[in-house]
Amino acid sequence: MNAQPGSDEKAVKLLHLETYMRERIRGQDHVLPRVVSLLQRGELGLTKRNRPRGSFLFLGPTGVGKTETALTFTEHLFGPGRLFRFDMSEYQTQDSLGILLGGRVGERGTLAMSYDQAQSGTLLFDEIEKAHVRVLDIFLQILDAARVTMANGETLDLSGFYVVFTSNVGGADLLNLQHSAFATMERHVLARAQQALRPELFARVTEKLVFNRLSYDCQLEIAQLLLDGELKFMREKGHALRADSTALPFIVRRGFHPKLGARPMRDTLEKLVGDAVANDLLTGGAGCGRLLVDEAGNCLTVAAPIAADSTEENRQV
Repeated sequence: MNAQPGSDEKAVKLLHLETYMRERIRGQDHVLPRVVSLLQRGELGLTKRNRPRGSFLFLGPTGVGKTETALTFTEHLFGPGRLFRFDMSEYQTQDSLGILLGGRVGERGTLAMSYDQAQSGTLLFDEIEKAHVRVLDIFLQILDAARVTMANGETLDLSGFYVVFTSNVGGADLLNLQHSAFATMERHVLARAQQALRPELFARVTEKLVFNRLSYDCQLEIAQLLLDGELKFMREKGHALRADSTALPFIVRRGFHPKLGARPMRDTLEKLVGDAVANDLLTGGAGCGRLLVDEAGNCLTVAAPIAADSTEENRQV
């Protein structure tokens, strides 16, 4: 009988990968099984030799979790600091090829500088449709052979990486077609992406996935996750906070955006909590206590816990 997978740390990580991702990525349950399937094959060495461990094209509106999905699986499989992000809006001219590959003697190029930090992880190329055609040629080489030749003649072996492309092509259509069946919207976005990207590049990507817009309920769940994360961050800074029951609904009212997804929610939450702590510190407080809604000021405020609250909490403990 074969050894139980639980005896192998990698197998345990892979077995629990989908559960881990579902806890952190909301509203995209239809894409996660396909992401996990490719990651499991890649980590078990079941993909073709001399190619990246796997490649993805993440499509959909802004703020729906495309980048967060890449970050989540990368941190789970490799640890922090192993996702290397390239904003393709910075690579729209032919000259930008020199930025990526190095143009002058002694210049490493941004791709080589990322490779110097780690020889495995995830290469994330955001808004791939904005890249210059010469830059796209490099991606063909990476997807075909997991190798790229730098300007100084050095060849990088990228077979230890996953490659993720993101694109907003067709994303606005998802918002306009919100009353259509998702399968219809998915076909439409994939067709738009195939038209916008070079056919040979589109064909070489292993998994092409369409992320759905985030409903109000999904954004509410995301807001709770973000609030938990922000309170943990503040605790690490020495500011113990407990959110009042009215704080989350207030944050969601301020941060919800039907078209821009969770990004405005994150920015709003960080501002509201950060301002509350900053104002408390500037007025002589310790930045600790209960986060309350100040309706008059349309903001959050920090109130020191009263003795009764402390006593009641001690009793519950």
